[in-house]
Amino acid sequence: MNLLKFFTAGSVDDGKSTLIGRLLYDTDSILADQLEALQQSNRKNDDGSIDLAILTDGLRAEREQGITIDVAYKYFQTDKRKFIIADTPGHIQYTRNMITGASTAKLAIILIDARNGVIEQTIRHSYLVSLLGIEHVVVCLNKMDMVDFSEDVFNAITDKYKALAANLSLKDVTFIPISALKGDNVVNESEHMPWYKGQSLLHFLENVDVETGPDYNLARMPVQWVVRPQTDELHDYRGYAGRVLSGSFNVNDKVTVLPSGTSSVIERIEVFDQTPSEVHAGQSVTIHLKDNIDISRGDVLVNSDHLPQHSQLIEADVCWMDKRPLDESITYLLQHNSKVTKCKVREIIHKVDINTLEKQEAYDFKLNDIGRIVIKTADALAFDFYTDNKANGAAILIDSRTNLTVAALMFRAVAD
Repeated sequence: MNLLKFFTAGSVDDGKSTLIGRLLYDTDSILADQLEALQQSNRKNDDGSIDLAILTDGLRAEREQGITIDVAYKYFQTDKRKFIIADTPGHIQYTRNMITGASTAKLAIILIDARNGVIEQTIRHSYLVSLLGIEHVVVCLNKMDMVDFSEDVFNAITDKYKALAANLSLKDVTFIPISALKGDNVVNESEHMPWYKGQSLLHFLENVDVETGPDYNLARMPVQWVVRPQTDELHDYRGYAGRVLSGSFNVNDKVTVLPSGTSSVIERIEVFDQTPSEVHAGQSVTIHLKDNIDISRGDVLVNSDHLPQHSQLIEADVCWMDKRPLDESITYLLQHNSKVTKCKVREIIHKVDINTLEKQEAYDFKLNDIGRIVIKTADALAFDFYTDNKANGAAILIDSRTNLTVAALMFRAVAD
């Protein structure tokens, strides 16, 4: 049974938490003690029904204000698939939380209040989906019960969103009219919208194909540990342990070690107590090479026929996550998979107004700002462009003074 990670995004009061609560409630995915607490809660809807948003609003401030602040992860499964849901905040001041929750998702659900249509926050959330390279988007037009389940309202909003999706290069977009409060088209198909011929949201999530398949050409494995027991029994044992980021490695494949550029051939692959002839992305493995090469933690094993970029000057999109603004005068730490190196911000190219998508001249980055910068690293990085290989095309910046993660990076180009 495969796993689908998806996240929800929408404006305040669009019903994200209620939608997730409805999915959990109608699929019988709520534990007995949760159900009892839900029934005893003082928070009720206007019609006296249970407020399902309680299931994801975990912080006291969220429950008091009726908004989402932090990312809440929920897990459930059906007979067809397992799911991990990230309920992400919609407010602009929690953009960094949304980026964090969406970073590992394969699919995005964007909620639109049918009474309001496409608004600034819808544009912002859709831009972030585009920025993160999430290929599958489901636009749920919520609160259809508040507009009398009107087909005309649905068609008008979908037409407007299609223009936005084209502008952002969002390709796989599906539109579903729902009422999270009443349960229409969430788990079960609605009787109130006979004009809608599509699937319910859950049925779509169960069947959507998000497995694009491994790109065998872009085989990448950062070395996390050099295994050298140096015992009498394993005197000559030398293995390179790590997690395959992308692609596929086979016994007898020619590989290159970066940054040194030295090449060798895979002699043996170990996965626990097995020795498979082939391993794929996501597997933790130990690789043995035919030659004894100087390899250390942070080096990367790659397919020799499809080398990654290798540079100290990188142009990257950045989402700033720290209360301290970006400081071009200080040295940051950049962590790219298992590689950590010092770096400095060499240039701020632009900042993006994520409500209008306009690129603006900028001299600094503050909390939740998004834009593009050029960084120079102390050591050359072996990276792919984010659009080609997300697993090897992203990194984080760390403030060495506080050891806090201050920014998320997506590599876009080799800078001049």
